[in-house]
Amino acid sequence: MPVPKGVKVEISGQTVKTSGPKGNLSYTLPAGIGAKLDGGEVVLTRGDDAAQSRALHGLARALINNMVKGCAEGYSIGIELYGTGYSAKLEGKELLINCGFMGRGVGRRAQFEVPVPDGLQIKVDVPVARGNTEPAKLTVSGADKQLVGQFAAEVRKIRKPEPYLGKGIRYAGEHIKRKAGKVFAGGGGG
Repeated sequence: MPVPKGVKVEISGQTVKTSGPKGNLSYTLPAGIGAKLDGGEVVLTRGDDAAQSRALHGLARALINNMVKGCAEGYSIGIELYGTGYSAKLEGKELLINCGFMGRGVGRRAQFEVPVPDGLQIKVDVPVARGNTEPAKLTVSGADKQLVGQFAAEVRKIRKPEPYLGKGIRYAGEHIKRKAGKVFAGGGGG
């Protein structure tokens, strides 16, 4: 896989390190997989042609490619919060989310405090949702694709979108299959 300009790749033993404008990442290759730099490209080799070795070869290749792309361009995932009173706010290294759950006491809302891991940047684009039509929006970005996706999934897990009104936390552009509510049929039953 070619290494773009601005990204530096170092290989020492089984450890591959990448650094670039968006961050620094490191990965330890599995046993039986080797790596070397060959004229601006990272080339992976495997010891044998067993099914396990082929699988690990493909995994290592994909992970190193994600590291190189992450250090060069970075990854980002948009998150939208739909529902009246739903909001997101960043305070230091914690993301504070209000999403309609009732806390202790009458009339108090529970606020979820999600610690932001090192290497991630959170940008709150729209802090407060306006009903079920205008969501609160935030963007999770960073160099590590796995870390960005894992954090976004943890935030979404706080309140998954429900199918009737569409309220909840979802990824930007995610389509929620909606269900009809109860429909009372008229007419006289016999």
